[in-house]
Amino acid sequence: WWLDSARALRGSRAPRSPRGHSIPHLPTLCARMKGALFGAFVVGALAVASHQLIAHERNYVFDQVVMQEIAQAAVAAHSEEGADAVVGAVIAGLRERYPEHVANDEQPEWLFNNAGGAMGAMTVLHSSLSEYVIIFGTAVGTEGHTGRFLADDYFTILDGEQWAFAPGSLTKEVYGPGDQHHLPLGVAKQYKMPDQCWALEYARGNILSMMPFGLADLFFSTLDPVALVQTVKVSGGYMLQNILRGKF
Repeated sequence: WWLDSARALRGSRAPRSPRGHSIPHLPTLCARMKGALFGAFVVGALAVASHQLIAHERNYVFDQVVMQEIAQAAVAAHSEEGADAVVGAVIAGLRERYPEHVANDEQPEWLFNNAGGAMGAMTVLHSSLSEYVIIFGTAVGTEGHTGRFLADDYFTILDGEQWAFAPGSLTKEVYGPGDQHHLPLGVAKQYKMPDQCWALEYARGNILSMMPFGLADLFFSTLDPVALVQTVKVSGGYMLQNILRGKF
């Protein structure tokens, strides 16, 4: 009887890796993937359904023209001092222009961001249902898919270069310090930061519709729980604060 019991016990255990870690059964992995995909679908469906309520002029606080002017002034005054000085001047300029809507943390929190195959770091300055403002970039270069959103995206270069192209174009677009790359609602491109590059990114429209793209790589590529928790805590936290203040 003890031999039969041992065989039964062995059969009930999950297979183990060479290092001794349990390996989930295939049905369990499939169920988890289905759950994550279903969650992303629900978020996307809700975002589309709520588009007309969120993406409305009355909800917008920031102005892409003003933000480019702030970026260009910082580049003109501090480019010789390096990226740190330019980014610091941009953040200070935004806080002065939009004191009630830009995060006022003494030390901005930086976190990894993986989306569309590209990897960089970002610090969130504003996040609401209709707008977000971040500093995004990389010190070593990256490239990937921009995403295709129910929002307009304005990418103003602070340091370095960004390259981009859309299907049908046989030459690349090049954006340098002070230039603003506008990605219209519903448009997607391939982009590349060939080396160190930092930018002020402003999106306006249905920000909820951007979330599945922004989180998908964390579930299906990097599997980085720290970056996932940081992203949800920071972006979701600011979004909730703004909702409670009546800023959608």
